[in-house]
Amino acid sequence: MRKQRHQGYTHCPVEAALDIIGGKWKSIILFRVLEKTRRFNELRKLLPKVTQRMLTNQLRELERDGLIERKIYPQVPPKVEYSITDLGKTLEPVLRELKKWAEEQMPARIAAGAVTQHTPSAGARKSANAAIK
Repeated sequence: MRKQRHQGYTHCPVEAALDIIGGKWKSIILFRVLEKTRRFNELRKLLPKVTQRMLTNQLRELERDGLIERKIYPQVPPKVEYSITDLGKTLEPVLRELKKWAEEQMPARIAAGAVTQHTPSAGARKSANAAIK
């Protein structure tokens, strides 16, 4: 369940968007479901660090917010598939740009599968410090 959900957003549309797609797993789930319809265990394999409970909760929230849809097939064992909705498809350009940004700005981190904190280069620190002054 969400820790916080606002009833209205008067000054920041980014806050409203991140309330729906924010968090550690939702954007990754959306990106994977944009690629193709996925079954629950397929998503578990694609996101090995997510717990079953967390994945279930994130999928429920994405479904409740209309970004993915869940289809249950009446068979034994039960088969459940998750696919992107029309509303979810509208996030594709944003997620593709985020992917592009990461590939351009963090290639070594992506290649290494690093989870360490990013340390800006000397040039980036100098630019950031100049912007603060």
